[in-house]
Amino acid sequence: MQVKSVHWDTHSATWSIPYINRSSGESRELTSNFIVSCTGYYSYKGGYEPEFSGKDSFKGAFVHPQHWPNKLNYANKKVVIIGSGATAVSLVPEMAKKSALVTMLQRSPTYMVSVPHEDKSVKYLRKFLSYKWEYRVTRTQKVAFQYSIIHFSRTFPKQAKNLPLRGVREQIGDSSEMEYFKPKYNPWDERLCAVKDGDLFKAVRKGKALVVTGTIKEITENGVQLHSGEFLEADIIVSATGLNLEFFGGINIFVDGKEFDPTQRLNYKGIMVEQLPNIGFIFGYSNASWTLKADLTAEYLCRLINHMDKSDTRQCMPVNSDSRVVGKDFLDLHSGYVQRGIHKFPFAGNKTPWKLFQIYPIDLMILRYGKVEDSVMRFTNTPQTGESDVQAMPA
Repeated sequence: MQVKSVHWDTHSATWSIPYINRSSGESRELTSNFIVSCTGYYSYKGGYEPEFSGKDSFKGAFVHPQHWPNKLNYANKKVVIIGSGATAVSLVPEMAKKSALVTMLQRSPTYMVSVPHEDKSVKYLRKFLSYKWEYRVTRTQKVAFQYSIIHFSRTFPKQAKNLPLRGVREQIGDSSEMEYFKPKYNPWDERLCAVKDGDLFKAVRKGKALVVTGTIKEITENGVQLHSGEFLEADIIVSATGLNLEFFGGINIFVDGKEFDPTQRLNYKGIMVEQLPNIGFIFGYSNASWTLKADLTAEYLCRLINHMDKSDTRQCMPVNSDSRVVGKDFLDLHSGYVQRGIHKFPFAGNKTPWKLFQIYPIDLMILRYGKVEDSVMRFTNTPQTGESDVQAMPA
């Protein structure tokens, strides 16, 4: 099904959701008392791709991972992968197994950390603990470790730089390739890439993969010409240049016949939006496992809906009446994909409950153990009167 818009009616306290059945092309409509959005924050209609001069002249296959051909033959081919994010880090070692050579072309280096495919500590704990307790201990340990690393990186960025760089050096040695793994930014200013069992570093050591830092001047019929003068010969070019951010899957929101603009509103606990009734958004962490926050969000929304059922309430909506709340970017990352699309999202506030913490222990206390009824969340059974309560977001 394809949804292009949702419509809230205050008098009936329901959402109308018109949609198109993709199989039949028939237009239909659903009604709902509450919407839970699981659309994430990426657009999957097509990945982000910069303008590449001369792209149409390339005689080989030009591929974006979002539209990967079913039968792409890269055996014994020369492959250039543009990008150094999670997609590129995953593709390089896999394609290196069959291709003649894979070159990862990066505009700037990314922090990378080798992580084991299987955690040996988990196998050890299973000898002594039940599955339930092994899961709890492992989950607690990993959350605590991850939070400690992020907090340390934010507090002592200069010292934190040495941790991933030391790990890369252990993988490839003190060779000239180390220069390609030294980012100019501080850890966690952008997302960090996990390298499964160090497979990318192994491919570099074996000469099956190269890492090149540079910017593209043009794409020719036989490869990629860099501004530095270096030419990268290619039979296949993979544009692993990322995705675009998109709020609510690009679905338009209407409240009582008027289009609602979420970009001028505050996010509430990272789950709901100021002045928007009966709709929750599931967003995971940008600095930890997505499912950690997704689980807490789903649990909170269940508590919220159950509270509405018990109190026989039709509508809930966060409302800001504190003029001291100031908006800032929803995600505190400097990554290109964030900077390109963050304007499509609600603001994060500087004070609770509008503040976005991105820290699991804090979110755990707020979402699992915090009160559903607070001074911000309004529960009503009567239509809202006018728009006198609506305040513009101070930026």
